[in-house]
Amino acid sequence: MTGLAIMRHSPDKAPRAHVGRSLALLQAGVLVLALAGCGTTGSFPGSDNPGYAELQPASAATTVDIDSLSRVIAAHPRDADAYNTRGVAYARIGSYDRAVRDFSVAVRLDPHNAPAFTNRALAERQMGNSRAAMRDFTAAINANSNHAPAYLGRANLLRSEGQLQPAMNDLDHIIAIHSGVPQQLRAQAYHAKGLIDQRLGNQQQAITDFSNAIDSDPFAAAPYLARGQSYIAVGNYKEAVGDFNSSLNVDAKNPEAWDGLGLAREHLGQKSKALEAYQGALALNPNDPVARRGLGRLQA
Repeated sequence: MTGLAIMRHSPDKAPRAHVGRSLALLQAGVLVLALAGCGTTGSFPGSDNPGYAELQPASAATTVDIDSLSRVIAAHPRDADAYNTRGVAYARIGSYDRAVRDFSVAVRLDPHNAPAFTNRALAERQMGNSRAAMRDFTAAINANSNHAPAYLGRANLLRSEGQLQPAMNDLDHIIAIHSGVPQQLRAQAYHAKGLIDQRLGNQQQAITDFSNAIDSDPFAAAPYLARGQSYIAVGNYKEAVGDFNSSLNVDAKNPEAWDGLGLAREHLGQKSKALEAYQGALALNPNDPVARRGLGRLQA
């Protein structure tokens, strides 16, 4: 899974040399947002995580990143990008209070810095401040009406609060942006739409959404997992087996995919293979309720 990466303001402009060196240390790119799961569906790319960035353990390299960026800031105290970049480094190690402070300086120096507003919103969500996060996602959108990561972050937050139609509207806006949206982010938007359709019981539309997510990013496990679950819901167990296997080919350590594979094979009457799948789930999570119930049925 990819961790929180850096979003920089005005990506069409060449980075200044003093910021560029620090950005290289942190591998600049677009912000990666984890999407919340639905039911037993894992998130994409994280696990049951409503729009948060993945944490990375503190390391010597991270300390070097922060120290280097602090020197950049000392030399260029009005550089909004440098504060935004250091804020991401703090967020990576879970230092959200410091991250929020840096993102706040970035937006004070540059009130139209949509990436810094979005990054601050994600850090605020990690701190449990959903109201402030919503304000910042909206501020990012006001600063740049085509800033797709802000729409995705706000959609995740709306979805976690049960505001499904406004969330769907934000996701549709991402998909309607014809250029400049990374394929991975577009895939996440389709995946989130599918999770909403699953929640509403619209399984066929969910299958279409997950298929679009897979077309956009065929190397992500979660859309295969989610589509497999929708195939089970409509009784298409053969297709479900294929999707759970595809999910496991990407991430063999997800017990939900083993659960789904067990259920699909059980429905197809493949008892020994179903047992093997349930045992695979229990090897990863000995208390997995789906696998325990499945074994109970098959061993009765």
